[in-house]
Amino acid sequence: MKKRNMGLVLSLVLAAGTLLGACGKSDNQGTDTSKDGGKGDTFSVAMVTDSGGVDDKSFNQSAWEGIQKFGKDNGLKQGKGGYDYLQSKSDADYVTNLNTLVRQDFDLVFGVGFKLKGAIEEIAKQQKDAHFAIVDEQVDQPNVASVLFKEQEASFLAGIAAAMTTKTNRIGFIGGMESAVIERFEAGFVAGVKAANPKAVVDIDYAGAFDKAETGKAIASKMFTSGADVIFHAAGDTGNGMFTEANDRKKKNPEKEIWVIGVDRDQADMGPDIVLTSALKRVDVAVQDLSKKAMDGSFEGGKVVLYGLNEDGVGLAPINDKAPNKDAIEKAVNEWIGKIKSGAVKVPGTRDELKNFSAK
Repeated sequence: MKKRNMGLVLSLVLAAGTLLGACGKSDNQGTDTSKDGGKGDTFSVAMVTDSGGVDDKSFNQSAWEGIQKFGKDNGLKQGKGGYDYLQSKSDADYVTNLNTLVRQDFDLVFGVGFKLKGAIEEIAKQQKDAHFAIVDEQVDQPNVASVLFKEQEASFLAGIAAAMTTKTNRIGFIGGMESAVIERFEAGFVAGVKAANPKAVVDIDYAGAFDKAETGKAIASKMFTSGADVIFHAAGDTGNGMFTEANDRKKKNPEKEIWVIGVDRDQADMGPDIVLTSALKRVDVAVQDLSKKAMDGSFEGGKVVLYGLNEDGVGLAPINDKAPNKDAIEKAVNEWIGKIKSGAVKVPGTRDELKNFSAK
């Protein structure tokens, strides 16, 4: 009797062990650790905007469009566990917003804009198991990927277009805040103008903010009044004021030829009669590329990922059909793209480099 009981107990133990083993094997197969380090079988991504907001018609909006496309392409839904964003009303929101997304277990969290550098550094040190990416700055932490662009290459092409369009030989550049990023825009643009039209003068002014449309409007008004007939902005939401000023002037005097050049995304929708083209900074492409790498288990932590013309990270939007010499501009732009991609021309990214730049 005792032997039969003991045999029954052993049989039950073996059966339970078999079931537990089977359950454990099933769990391992159902979890794709290559995507998210074993948190679950889906990958999630989110971003924190700078104070310009997610609908700034520029930088933040481009990043959000990239995250949305990545999410939809991979069957994710907006919200926790899928893809999402938090909007920062001021610089004071950065740390809080980043922490919130980390607590919600997003696998990759983007900080959009150089102004988030300090917040990313702080949170990355505290949350060492979390993965971050910062756009437009470099953070030297093993769990942070730094996304940078060769903005000077896109703005050089914009400078070519501006130089071939101006009738007054007076061109404007509106920057947001002084920084290495906007200096790359400025240096590249001036180099492009000089390469195509050495006689042209570029008036340069900075608004001191990326979210002051009224300041952008005032600067554009001053430039147009001083004789500029083409203005390029690299100023985020501040640049929206430039579009307003140009549209207002065009309505008052439809015969007057004035043009503006957008930035980051194709901003043709800001004025079909006044937008010549846009210097594309494909934040959307970079966000999708980095998210896919992270999802596939190749997160670029501790690295700088650089996007230029050769990586399809920057470029120039189509030239407005109403531009009087559209075909000539397109031909020239394509020729310069070839030179830059081949390495025959290195576009300056700083004011010091611009001093020694020669397009010959």
